[in-house]
Amino acid sequence: MNTAMDATDRAIVIATQQGLSLVERPYHAIAEKLNLEAEEVMARMRRMQETGVIRRIGVVPNHYAIGYRSNGMTVWDVPDEVVDELGERVGRLEFVTHCYRRPRHLPEWPYNLFAMVHGHGRDDVTAQIAQIKDVLGAHVRSHDVLFSTRILKKTGLRLAG
Repeated sequence: MNTAMDATDRAIVIATQQGLSLVERPYHAIAEKLNLEAEEVMARMRRMQETGVIRRIGVVPNHYAIGYRSNGMTVWDVPDEVVDELGERVGRLEFVTHCYRRPRHLPEWPYNLFAMVHGHGRDDVTAQIAQIKDVLGAHVRSHDVLFSTRILKKTGLRLAG
């Protein structure tokens, strides 16, 4: 696939990389700013996603600002032959914000399934971990949780304007 960006694609990426406007029709706002039709903006963004220029479009909430003070990356050691199926189940839990498979780094790091959870306090996160453990059942060989100790700015690559 052709993943080259033209000047219009680049302008769209620059216009969106700080986030979409919190308006009823954000793609129309981008189109107006760039003097384009909204349909063209949406079609170009779809194409850039399909070709991998844009990996994803998603919400990045500030969990602390909305009352979630405890954030934990849960890590699980489950059999490799079922990790994808189990990851899909865990990822469907409403409190899991992201879930993915990662390679083990034995012998120090046996974990291959990661799931991020957020709660108002550590008790909330502990209860969520128990629910994940129930979903994973007998497949869990070991697990741990890595609690956040500070807020890191979440940004991807930024193009210069």
